[in-house]
Amino acid sequence: MRIVVKIIKWLVVLAVAALFAWLYIAPPELIRVGSGYSAKIVCSNVFVAGRDPNEVLAVDVQAPGHPLLRLMKVSVDKNRGTVSAGLLGFLGKSVAVARDGLGCASVPDGDVGKVRRTTIPAEASAATKGDLWPEGDRVDASQNPEIAKILDDAGMTGIGMRAVVVVKNGRIVAERYGDGFSEKTPLLGWSMTKTVNAALVGTLVKDGKMAVTNQGLFGPWKADGRAAISLADMMAMSSGLEFNEDYGDVADVTRMLYLEPDMASFAESKPLTGEVGKVFSYSSGTAVMLSRLWQDAIGDKDKALVWPRTALFAPLGMQSAVLETDEQGTFVGSSYLYATGHDWARFGQFLLQGGVWNGNQILPAGFVDWMREPAPASKVYGKGQLWIEAPGDEGNPGAGVAAGLPKDTYWMEGHDGQTVAIIPSEQLVVVRLGLTPAKLGYRPQLMLGALIKVLH
Repeated sequence: MRIVVKIIKWLVVLAVAALFAWLYIAPPELIRVGSGYSAKIVCSNVFVAGRDPNEVLAVDVQAPGHPLLRLMKVSVDKNRGTVSAGLLGFLGKSVAVARDGLGCASVPDGDVGKVRRTTIPAEASAATKGDLWPEGDRVDASQNPEIAKILDDAGMTGIGMRAVVVVKNGRIVAERYGDGFSEKTPLLGWSMTKTVNAALVGTLVKDGKMAVTNQGLFGPWKADGRAAISLADMMAMSSGLEFNEDYGDVADVTRMLYLEPDMASFAESKPLTGEVGKVFSYSSGTAVMLSRLWQDAIGDKDKALVWPRTALFAPLGMQSAVLETDEQGTFVGSSYLYATGHDWARFGQFLLQGGVWNGNQILPAGFVDWMREPAPASKVYGKGQLWIEAPGDEGNPGAGVAAGLPKDTYWMEGHDGQTVAIIPSEQLVVVRLGLTPAKLGYRPQLMLGALIKVLH
């Protein structure tokens, strides 16, 4: 009997050893996605937002996410600007690298040296930070107790709120921040980045280097039905291309963000599965391809890397804004813009003003109005990478108006509760940033409606 027990123990030991050997040598893609996500989120929050890595791992990565993420361990090397992550710290390891001016990039193929060479010059601090927002960052807050009551109500601002900024008639009238966050903390906009990316396309349209009617956008597309896809089709998320946007496990979107060194090429290789211009399909791959297209339209790689800053962020005074690239140097225009609440509000105000800032027409006249028009294949999404229905109302056109929001309300939206609401008729912009998973059911309409009543 003792011999049998010993044999069983040894078999168990061998099985466990074999399992660990398999996970180490050929880790499943789900583990690699988890480690890639962990490394990237920790890297950006440490090197861009200046947060504590242990807090980021526990609060941002492990608490709200997939159970597998609770087993992820990270190692931060601040001297080298790297973050590595793996299951239990060593299985399925992934690396993210910080670069000057470009935040962090995932490094799926491990070529850290190549990624580290992709940098842009540091930007000098603005000299006007003592001025009233938006010229500076000083805020003359409203003394209206009704506004304070709304923003002090956790039911209004939502679980996990990190920043709320309210802009009325071009000035910040109120703001609130979650514990550990302030007006100086850059926060991730997730898919709100898509709207900023669309504005960058607009800057090239204004310069005559792009046109929304352009077709045959990528070389391989010219040989098949994808040749019919126009820039306008891509902006309206109606290219007809295959792309799985499910964040649950290993889908196209998670594979692109954490397993592919060249995100645009991955998305570009997808086949047609629907009629061009006729089927709405929300796709982060489309947004990354748009980044590749506008960068290629500039022609010079180094000039393209500084274009977001020179063409948009600097003119608007968005000093905190950091748009990150993939390993190949393509901006991740689908997901990876970090900016403070004040700077997200600047961009919202820029849209409200029709792409004009300080009297300068930065986007083509009428371009923002075009962005807001309903996409031909959707009643809830605009032609230019923004939403014309509120979060949670995407399947119910007109719900926002029925709920009492002005008809001209439109939205930037991002994963985990990021929103910027823009209401031209009320001269109102409301930014809400945080970590609020969709399963919690938070919708910002209640807060927005209450603010409209008080500020009207």
